[in-house]
Amino acid sequence: MRAVVGYAAMLEQFAPNAILAIAKTAELHGFQGVMAADHFQPWTPQQGQASFVWNVLSALGQTTKGDLGTGVSTPTFRFHPAVVAQASATLEAMYPGRHWLGLGSGEALNEHVVGQYWPDAPERIDRMFEAIDIIKKLFTSGLTDKDVRHEGKYYRLESTRLWTMPEHAPPILVAASGPVTAKRAGRTVDGIITEAGAPEKVATLFQRFDEGRREAGHRGGTKIMRVHVSWAPTDEEAMANALAEWPNLGLRFGKADIRDPYEIEQMARMVRPEHFEGRLVISADPDIHRAYLQSFFDLGVDRLYLHNVGRNQAEFLDVFGRDVLPKLTR
Repeated sequence: MRAVVGYAAMLEQFAPNAILAIAKTAELHGFQGVMAADHFQPWTPQQGQASFVWNVLSALGQTTKGDLGTGVSTPTFRFHPAVVAQASATLEAMYPGRHWLGLGSGEALNEHVVGQYWPDAPERIDRMFEAIDIIKKLFTSGLTDKDVRHEGKYYRLESTRLWTMPEHAPPILVAASGPVTAKRAGRTVDGIITEAGAPEKVATLFQRFDEGRREAGHRGGTKIMRVHVSWAPTDEEAMANALAEWPNLGLRFGKADIRDPYEIEQMARMVRPEHFEGRLVISADPDIHRAYLQSFFDLGVDRLYLHNVGRNQAEFLDVFGRDVLPKLTR
């Protein structure tokens, strides 16, 4: 079976109208669906953009035919969970069967702008799962026409319902980088989102997610992965693109507590080519990229969303659409 590969639209790197054009071109080259980043700021000033994900996804629904996913949105700081539920339900009502809601626990880079207390990771994760409870209650309210309420540790929802609701609630997926969160996601939501990483780590996350699904009496579950690559006509260009456009991937420490793109820019000056090892495939050879992507489908990924870190999107889509995507299987 041919593998499903979508386009990862990095809203922190391209202006919204550019994203619409690139995603449409991606679809013409065989990419299926779009996963769009929810950022209030770019990782570095060089990336230069940060448009509102829900506006862009709404427009993409008009210009493309594939699925529309948030990769990922945080329902706990900039937005109350009720706002995310309304946005997601509206998008699915506009484009039935095409939208999935990807959620995460957040990064200070995006969430600190509203001036709230920024907790440690365990609390951020607890907040996310409470927010998911509210979102699921609201999806149910829209389907049953019955008001719901919530009084929790972190959030309050007074009696209300979603008045605009699609025939079926959009699937909810959680971004997980650790086994505990992955298992909790398996018990709670419809799927898991991971970033590309060492095969043993990815396999462990999927195993824990599957365990959580079984414990909750669920079958299946969707496994989505976002993968960054750097392709260019020469290896030298591919490396130059990685260092200039996406050096944040070479920073080998957690970035969830960093608040300022200029701070990341200063740290990224230390990034050297060897720091990308195991984190970003940098090559002009399409077969090297194909083998890398195939390894994740062999681990059980259902859908993969691909981001080429350089500005050379047209060339990348042409080469990968011709030489990489048709050879991937699952």
